[in-house]
Amino acid sequence: MSKKRILVIEDDRSLSEVLAYNLRQEKYDAVVALDGMDGLRQAQLKTPDLIILDLMLPQMDGLEVCRRLRSDPVTSNVLILMLTAKSEETDQVVGFTLGADDYVPKPFSVKILLERIKALLRRRESNGEASDTIVSQGVMIDRRRHRVMIDDVPISLTRSEFELLEALVRQPGRVFSRAELIDAALGDDALVLERTIDVHIRALRQKLDKHSELIETVRGVGYRFRDPDTAFKKQTT
Repeated sequence: MSKKRILVIEDDRSLSEVLAYNLRQEKYDAVVALDGMDGLRQAQLKTPDLIILDLMLPQMDGLEVCRRLRSDPVTSNVLILMLTAKSEETDQVVGFTLGADDYVPKPFSVKILLERIKALLRRRESNGEASDTIVSQGVMIDRRRHRVMIDDVPISLTRSEFELLEALVRQPGRVFSRAELIDAALGDDALVLERTIDVHIRALRQKLDKHSELIETVRGVGYRFRDPDTAFKKQTT
């Protein structure tokens, strides 16, 4: 089973490092963004299971980040736990109105925060959220079981191939650069050449067999998963 991915959007570098360290100790896949814009970019690049979102952020505050996350189909179902040094009840009300799932005021105990995270994830598991499964154009990705099926036939993928395919299928039609795909599939700590992605894509296409054309090359930029709406229009013209 793949690790739960938690994105920490917090501009206090020391606090974000403490949170990331403790999350990794609890076997979560923790990533950090130090401002609202980067947080949105990372959430859209590889959808996390839960976002720890500070309210007071540079470039874009936490309330606006929350609003945009909820309005984007890619991130609309992600769990959001808000942090803030503000104690005013109005901020909490606005946060919940925009779609935050929980709210923790600063200062807080890391132990208590971890328990709140576990409770949110347990609730999501018990509700059996469909976001664990992605289906598009004959491709089915089951994140919980780390399984991929093509036309109801299972195929075997490496971890990197699985992460690559998931990133592409989640946002059909979006063009990913090789650098973005490295972040999505291999992680921030991976020291690899961008052309390594080409090797992974080639292997992935071979395993997709007759569905290999679903992964399109955008010359000079990167790759995308075919937009089903565009494909349908081509078939009807």
